[in-house]
Amino acid sequence: RKSCLFCKDKVEEVDYKNVNQLRRYISEKGKIRNRRISGACRRHQRQVAVAVKRAREMALLPYVEAK
Repeated sequence: RKSCLFCKDKVEEVDYKNVNQLRRYISEKGKIRNRRISGACRRHQRQVAVAVKRAREMALLPYVEAK
């Protein structure tokens, strides 16, 4: 099992403005990857999901990837 990168780096809150970090948790189709694939713990996976949704709302990330 992968260890959570956020816990390793002692990150308290996942920032929605850090788009490069969030892209790691999004699939090629633009969907949010699940915990088993991303390797994030439960707490940080929830924060990643909220951060991705906020970044999409503010047009920092696309909702779907272009073909």
